[in-house]
Amino acid sequence: MKKILIVATIFFNINLLFAQSSIPSVDVKDINGNIFNTSQISNDGKPIIIDFWSTSCKPCIKELIAIDENYEDWKEETGVKVYAVSIDNTRSVNRVAPLVNGKGWEFEILLDVNSDFKRAMNVVNIPHRFLLDGNGKVVWQHTSYAEGDEEELYELVKKLAAGESLEEKH
Repeated sequence: MKKILIVATIFFNINLLFAQSSIPSVDVKDINGNIFNTSQISNDGKPIIIDFWSTSCKPCIKELIAIDENYEDWKEETGVKVYAVSIDNTRSVNRVAPLVNGKGWEFEILLDVNSDFKRAMNVVNIPHRFLLDGNGKVVWQHTSYAEGDEEELYELVKKLAAGESLEEKH
């Protein structure tokens, strides 16, 4: 009975997430320390990737490096925009800017120090990627990272950019 309740709760939370028509409104900071409300996440009707990560998560760093290696081409071909949301806390957030600058990442970097946005998006494990269509609706999400996952992500981005709809997956 306990397992059924857990599965039902997870299913309900996932369905709530996909039922959202827009990203939850949460105040976070950008990499320069300015307040940024997550309801402002947009990309002029083009696909958006929101990627939750932290500086202590090696798979997160590998994933963002892999995305970064292709990001210019992806943007040129599809117009996709990446928001990399660090969930580093007050003790480790000072590592974010040096890492991002050292890697030369061109993503929009957001700092979710209190994990408010993480909770609002029902993120449990990182890395956790969300793909949003041009209307800002979550159409796909994935946790963990294995080499090559970025290729699957890009195929989905290309479909969205071409106007195809994706079946909701998780």
